[in-house]
Amino acid sequence: MSQHTAGLLDPVVARLLLAAALGLFLGLEREWSHRSAGVRTFSLISLLGAVFTVLDSEGLLVVGAVLVTVQGVALVVRGLVVDEGLSLTTAVSMLVAYGVGVLVASGYVTAGVTVAVLSSFLLVLKRELHGFAWGLTRSELRSTVEFGVLAFVVYPLLPSGESTVTVADLEVAVEPRLVWLLVVSVAAIGIVNYAIVKAYGSRGIAVTGFFGGLASSTAVVGTMLDHVRQRPEAVSYAVAAVLLADAAMALRNLAIVLAFTLGRGPLFGLVLPLGLLVVGSVAVAAFIADWDESVEVELDSPFSLRTALGFGALFAVILTGSGVARALLGDTGFLVAAALSGLVSSAGATTSAVVLYNGGALDANTAVLGVLVATVSSVGVKAALTLASPDRSFGYRVAVWSAGLAVGATAASAVLLF
Repeated sequence: MSQHTAGLLDPVVARLLLAAALGLFLGLEREWSHRSAGVRTFSLISLLGAVFTVLDSEGLLVVGAVLVTVQGVALVVRGLVVDEGLSLTTAVSMLVAYGVGVLVASGYVTAGVTVAVLSSFLLVLKRELHGFAWGLTRSELRSTVEFGVLAFVVYPLLPSGESTVTVADLEVAVEPRLVWLLVVSVAAIGIVNYAIVKAYGSRGIAVTGFFGGLASSTAVVGTMLDHVRQRPEAVSYAVAAVLLADAAMALRNLAIVLAFTLGRGPLFGLVLPLGLLVVGSVAVAAFIADWDESVEVELDSPFSLRTALGFGALFAVILTGSGVARALLGDTGFLVAAALSGLVSSAGATTSAVVLYNGGALDANTAVLGVLVATVSSVGVKAALTLASPDRSFGYRVAVWSAGLAVGATAASAVLLF
């Protein structure tokens, strides 16, 4: 055997071994549950799929799939005959094991490992998943289905990239998927917020505000709008959640700047203004809501589809307005672009500032101002969005506190730079 041939066999042997190991991994739970098919059967099935794939014969692959299907059907029939109950899960798991072997041997190693791990989790979490499904109310089930449609049906159907919209004889580029992604984010954060509030009451709103703010601080506003609509008495906690989302957003931007400007020189000029925004937001949130007091906050549903869609429409208007402003003003400077970008995503504007600064296109002061403008712009647009709440006190309180914090951060930056 030539050295070249031996070298070609090495990855094949590795994939065969991995396929057998993943099949064994899949069979562990079935073996532990004392099912008819266990670790040996599952390992052999995955290995069979890998071998037939290596042989590169579609006929053998089909024969193997049929054999595994027949074996699964036999287990189902046997379970009914001897009164052991249906073995549908075991039968389907065997097909999954065969598919894992085919994926790994075909070179889709990451996909094969992912399928094996996810399938194993589904098998192990049987009781938890059944308990979750059986415990759902009708409104919770409806919200779950609606979220599935939003995320997994509508989103992939939307055109990717930018689409041109004509507004007042101006061509404006808008990304439909970006707008819809915010709708999905509002729904997702709403579901997480619902679960946390169910478990921890009013204290859960703080968790939603801060950690939701790290992902999408604007989406947190949509969630809190729905929250206040359902529970007007929770306005103080909703205001605190929005402020905590601002704190998380500012902390994220500061971390991006400090972490990625080490080479040229960290932009320490942002530490004081963004630090004040973070500390001030947390302090105000702690002041306006008594987090030590346990308050029962009952929500009707995880999220409102109408609220999520309405928030997405409002966000689309902001995007279009930003595009119109860019088209009218042209390239009037980085700061204007940062302000407009902050209306959509302060993280995007922050990243742009860091890249331009590291490349020498911006000096330190301009980069600092750009990040601060984007951050303050993000705080301002969230305050403006809250004014859409039926509860006017919610919008007014967020607007007042946000304005005060933004002015304080801007003043601190002005003292340092000028």
